[in-house]
Amino acid sequence: MLQHVLVPVDHSTQARKALAFALDEYPEAEITVLHVISPTAVVAVSDPAVWDDRLLERKQEEAEELLTEMQDEAKDRGVDVRTELVYGRTPQSIIEYAGESDADGIVIGSHGRTGFSRVVLGSVAETVVRRSPVPVTVVR
Repeated sequence: MLQHVLVPVDHSTQARKALAFALDEYPEAEITVLHVISPTAVVAVSDPAVWDDRLLERKQEEAEELLTEMQDEAKDRGVDVRTELVYGRTPQSIIEYAGESDADGIVIGSHGRTGFSRVVLGSVAETVVRRSPVPVTVVR
């Protein structure tokens, strides 16, 4: 039985499904809901690209709102979850956080992209599965 489950989230339906799965499957575990703000999300697209503090503030506000929503969803199911916000490259940040926080499992949503779109866009879930130091459950 998992004792500490990490659930990385974004604004997708799949992330909400992953949290619901974790809450249903591991109601006795400590659950940490993690959101990663990527540096590429806060660089203004211009020539040359520049750092935009207003964009960072907006991303932080959006992330805090998301984490509050996820926390509220868990409370509605009678489960308290911890939330964390980190900055970095998304797959690597998830993997590092799992190791540093002694998580013994990750539950992550996947968009289920295949073929060319997966190659072009990459897959956070796929990278986490391949490099995670702990077992990973992918929810679609």
